[in-house]
Amino acid sequence: MALHTEAHEVIFEEIMGARKVILNRPKKLNTLNYEMLRKMYQKLKVYENDPTVKLIILKANGRVFCCGGDLTSAYIFVALGHWSFGASYYRKEFCLDYLLATYKKPSLSILDGHVMGGGVGISIHSTFRIVTENTVFAMPEVLIGLFPDVGASYFLSRLPGFFGEYIGLTGARLNGVEMLAFGLGTHFIPSKKIKSMENSLEKMVATSDSSSVDTISIIVNKFAQEVNLKPDSAYSRLDMVNQCFCGKTCEEILSSLERLALQVQEKWVEEAITSMKSANPLGLKIFLKTIREGRSKNFKQCLETEYVGISHLLGRTIGNNFYEGSRAMLVDKDKKPKWVPSKLEDVSDEMVATCFARSFTDDDDWLPLQLPSRSNRTDVLASKL
Repeated sequence: MALHTEAHEVIFEEIMGARKVILNRPKKLNTLNYEMLRKMYQKLKVYENDPTVKLIILKANGRVFCCGGDLTSAYIFVALGHWSFGASYYRKEFCLDYLLATYKKPSLSILDGHVMGGGVGISIHSTFRIVTENTVFAMPEVLIGLFPDVGASYFLSRLPGFFGEYIGLTGARLNGVEMLAFGLGTHFIPSKKIKSMENSLEKMVATSDSSSVDTISIIVNKFAQEVNLKPDSAYSRLDMVNQCFCGKTCEEILSSLERLALQVQEKWVEEAITSMKSANPLGLKIFLKTIREGRSKNFKQCLETEYVGISHLLGRTIGNNFYEGSRAMLVDKDKKPKWVPSKLEDVSDEMVATCFARSFTDDDDWLPLQLPSRSNRTDVLASKL
């Protein structure tokens, strides 16, 4: 029985032995605004230090888990003020992602619907990541003027081969079964069984003195199903993906895809080419640099690098693509962004390097991302891949 509920855009349910964090903006696809991020960070810090809390459950109301950050609000927010207002949003988001990645208590995310961008950031490090037949995963930021962030250069770089490059450079989607195969999900549970699983977990944490990961696992496994990949699944194309996305540059990768398209009649190849050609060229090159470097960085370092890159895009260091993408895809919705530069070959290495310069000496309003030192728990994600 819930002892306390705060019904807003994010609901916090305090249940004996557990805490539920429920995203509650179904009409807005549960996109994360600044206030939601702030409240979640605040509450989760309290829960982490509360000895009566044994488990955190993260879920959402509606048919979508979370389609990312509320970029429409961020666009308007920045338009009415200074670009550093937008940077403060990302700073809060990345601090929350870091807290969840280093959380000291077991957590379980129920991904029963679309999970994209910022939604991935808050759920990808959960001890248990439950996927269903309704789950759709994607990191489509390059299509709206940005690049995959929220630690994507860390968790996408840990996928097999160059599959992370494929996901981030094309915005390709995965279903729940595919997420499971790649280690992005931990258990497949049919949507109709989710409520029963929650009830069993609530009963267990309410009656048990201590709830270890192993104990929670026993409950979750009772509801989990073994599932098979379809013959045309994303996993089946891994060899061809590696062949194309191992290229040193975005230009090489695109050329490899175009050569492959002449040899095979594969829908995913055509879709990858179309996506890369319509995406923000600068964002593509920024992401390729972050994911390649991310393989040798820890999660904290990846977030710090991505935050600098995001800040440069917000501050218009090179072009206006963040604002143009938001305008075309989210505000005016004409879906015809005019990228500057408009072609991959016009984005120089120097431009990309400028987007990672860690000095904003001419702007006192910008604040660096300062993540506290926290002892890392076992890397759940890496152990599953």
